[in-house]
Amino acid sequence: MDAGGHTTTVETAHNTDDSTDTPADGTATPEDYTVPPKTGWRRWVMDTRPLRHRPYRRLWSSTTVTAVGSQLTAVAVPKQIYDITGSSAWVGYASFAGLLPLVVFALWGGVIADRMDRRTLMLITNAGIAVTSVLFWAQSFAGLDSVALLMVLLAAQQGFFGMNSPARQASIARLVPADELPAAGALQSTVAQTGMIVGPLLAGALIPVLGLPVLYLTDAIALCVALWAVWRLPAIPPLTEPSGEGTDGARRRAGWRDVADGFRYIANHRILLLSFLADIIAMVFGMPRALFPQLAAHTYAPWGEGFALGLLFAAIPLGAVTGGLMSGTFSRARRHGLMVTAAVVAWGVAITGFGLSANLWWAVAFLALAGVADMVSMVFRGAILQSAATDDMRGRMQGVFTVVVAGGPRVADLLHGTVGSLIGARAAVTAGGLLVAVGTLGLAAAVPSFRRYAA
Repeated sequence: MDAGGHTTTVETAHNTDDSTDTPADGTATPEDYTVPPKTGWRRWVMDTRPLRHRPYRRLWSSTTVTAVGSQLTAVAVPKQIYDITGSSAWVGYASFAGLLPLVVFALWGGVIADRMDRRTLMLITNAGIAVTSVLFWAQSFAGLDSVALLMVLLAAQQGFFGMNSPARQASIARLVPADELPAAGALQSTVAQTGMIVGPLLAGALIPVLGLPVLYLTDAIALCVALWAVWRLPAIPPLTEPSGEGTDGARRRAGWRDVADGFRYIANHRILLLSFLADIIAMVFGMPRALFPQLAAHTYAPWGEGFALGLLFAAIPLGAVTGGLMSGTFSRARRHGLMVTAAVVAWGVAITGFGLSANLWWAVAFLALAGVADMVSMVFRGAILQSAATDDMRGRMQGVFTVVVAGGPRVADLLHGTVGSLIGARAAVTAGGLLVAVGTLGLAAAVPSFRRYAA
């Protein structure tokens, strides 16, 4: 560890010879491997170097096949609940029912990911998610129309996802070289954002024709394909024996004491702490999605309420995908702290521009720019987590990351919805964007080591 708290070497587990899948003992182990950088115009497009490593390619492919399928279920569940109850409140209750297990099991799953083979944990949790998707299909096909059952299944699925995500994300640093971590993050995020665009559009087209059961079944099939891809990964055991043995020499079970250790680790490593704070500032003050319906119904009503609402929700993911496709322009940057700072400030400025826009097309343009900034921020925050944390802590760091990513926008929904009803939607959005920019600049000024942090 250097003075800035990041590791000077990053453990990787990839193959220099693409004709083999794993090292001789079948486990993921550190190796040195570099891929010649792109030259000319190819430097400007997405950096695909991580896909040359077969284990990472398999992990990425498992994400690719589920990106759209998971969004089908994300649309189908609230649709089915609304069809049963006719109440948007019940849709909100169901969302909360999924948030609590996601938070709890992401934190606990991060501990487990630091204590056991991450491939094994991904296999178990992927299987659990697949089973819940099959049960979603079965209840819909049978026409049970039980909101309680849907909420239980949603809670279970989110719990499995919460445990899966830390293991999946913490494995990346073991599958690609350190200098390719930003590129790997861009590949992962671009796929996820593409799914957020294609999935809902596909769901909207399929529901009137084939019905909800087909959406659930498609997701279940995609999860089975992902399970096979994870099965083909090499073993990813802890590089060091996890701490926490009892006085009798028996290994202590993963528990909340270990979760607390993770938070203490963050508090003691300023770079990690500030990367989380930057994301919290951006999401809590600068994510205005709760105000999209109000803006579509009033400010942008001349363009058609439904049309405007669809564009507002699609603009940020579209911008993020565009940023991902052009990630060769930034993924090789070494000043990770500066890139996060600049990206979050750019997000705040773009959101401010959105709040000031009375014209729908200017509003969409600013939201798309915010999406590009969000992609850059995600890439380098992820790279900081992968490089600045030791392998025995990466699972817990990714568990906290999952909680921040899932919880921040929900807090923003409450904040923006409340403030927007008091001072107006556009004023609330503008104020939030300005707070993001000013707050992030203040954070960078107060802690110069963060903006100077380099991998």
